Amino acid sequence: MDRSKLILLIHTIKHLRLTQVYYQLYYLIRNKFFKKNYKKKLQEKISPLHWNDSFLYHNTFKVNNTFTFLNLTHQFTDNIDWNYPRNGKLWTYNLNYFDFLNQKQISKDEGLKLIKDYLKNEDNLNDGKEPYPISLRGINWIKFLSKNTICDVEINQVLYNHYQTLIHNLEYHLLGNHLLENGYSLLFGAYYFKDEALYKIAKRILTKELTEQVLNDGGHFELSPMYHQILLHRLLDCINLVKNNLWKQDGLMIFLEDKAVQMLSWLQAVTYHNGNIPMVNDSAYDIAPSSHQLFEYGNYLSLQWSEIALSDSGYRMFNVGNYELFVDVGNIGPKYQPGHAHSDTFSFELYIENNPIIVDVGTSTYEKNELRLQERETASHNTIKIDDYEQSKVWDGFRVAQRAKIIDIKEDANQVEATHNGYKKLGILHTRIFLTKTSEIIIEDIISKESDKQQIAFFHFHPSVKELQISSVGVYLSNEDIQIKFNKKILKIEEEEYYYALGFNKREKAKKIKVYFNTFLSTSISIK
Repeated sequence: MDRSKLILLIHTIKHLRLTQVYYQLYYLIRNKFFKKNYKKKLQEKISPLHWNDSFLYHNTFKVNNTFTFLNLTHQFTDNIDWNYPRNGKLWTYNLNYFDFLNQKQISKDEGLKLIKDYLKNEDNLNDGKEPYPISLRGINWIKFLSKNTICDVEINQVLYNHYQTLIHNLEYHLLGNHLLENGYSLLFGAYYFKDEALYKIAKRILTKELTEQVLNDGGHFELSPMYHQILLHRLLDCINLVKNNLWKQDGLMIFLEDKAVQMLSWLQAVTYHNGNIPMVNDSAYDIAPSSHQLFEYGNYLSLQWSEIALSDSGYRMFNVGNYELFVDVGNIGPKYQPGHAHSDTFSFELYIENNPIIVDVGTSTYEKNELRLQERETASHNTIKIDDYEQSKVWDGFRVAQRAKIIDIKEDANQVEATHNGYKKLGILHTRIFLTKTSEIIIEDIISKESDKQQIAFFHFHPSVKELQISSVGVYLSNEDIQIKFNKKILKIEEEEYYYALGFNKREKAKKIKVYFNTFLSTSISIK
């Protein structure tokens, strides 16, 4: 291993919890030398649960064994290969989640046939036997079996075996949303099998993880609005489960409802008026349920939430006049699990009259490649980059080494000012001020000392912004009638193209500008 890679690894590992290190080593040694199958015979006949869907998924399974995930379609002309690798690991994971059992158009017979086919391939499964897909598949199978009143001894036995595998491979080596998903699924398994051991583990995980992972302002601590929606959906499912199946009455319901109310309040605060969420950190279109669906689900469960002030998540939303300004003035998510974080301190998004204008580049892949690194780097966000230095060093798909840290923040109703130390190697601090007025946004960037290092401000425009008219001190968005002006001492403005992520494996060309400056940049966005 070369020295630079070693330094990256050290700066990454030092943030891990001892629990993660222990379980990484424990699972590595156990699975190599003591790997075993976890099978435990069911003693009683299983009765389906009471289950009512609040909403159904998009159709990802179609006739003739055709599946579409992540905007990639594949038809299995012979048998379904549940280990199919050619569209990437995340596509294979989606195939093994079985969300399609609960999609809008699928019959009982079609769903049962797919499960039976999976059982035939039980001994050859690879990715599908990992704890994360086991967790999601368990919930989907239980929902489907319950609402269709299917009592099948073989299916139930395999499902129970999968839960035995899960409890011996809980994702303590990762923690974060993975362990929380394990807990959600174990609660479904516990109720379905009336299993006290599964329930005890589920309750312990959910109580501990939701307490830690749901911040005081209701945001999920990994700071991805998409994952927030996903995890809130699962939490609402758990409340739905407990409300409609009176097996346990021990106070867990009250705890789950309290966390759901917090998460609904945060989601309401960051959702744009047109229903979109900010595409910050690892967020992508058409993966999670929409905010509207989740609000309807919350109402269906008789949950009551209210407005909440954004704080701990580090995000702020300004709704002024006819625009919405979303800004990031927080730290990277949990120190020990920043896998979905981007190098985006002080980035922002701007919507005017419900239309996206200045946007985050978004996420189009989880594959460990150059595109993944590019979409996470500083230059892919609406913030300041100094020379070739990154605010936070993202690398290897889901890792972060050195991280920018907020060292000062001041704010009032229409302004926020913060400073980060992401360029401390250069002895430089970056301060950004957002000031919001009825028809104008002023952004000031202050570099703490004179430097011969190149300083660039990036502004990424939505693909709907078709034409930019650039002058020596600003840019005019002609089709949007928006003017952006900079202070007269800027060095130059360059226009370039970039690719905006419309979803996984789906991108569209758009325009961006790079504003070169020295020490101080004042940006005025006039909105009519």
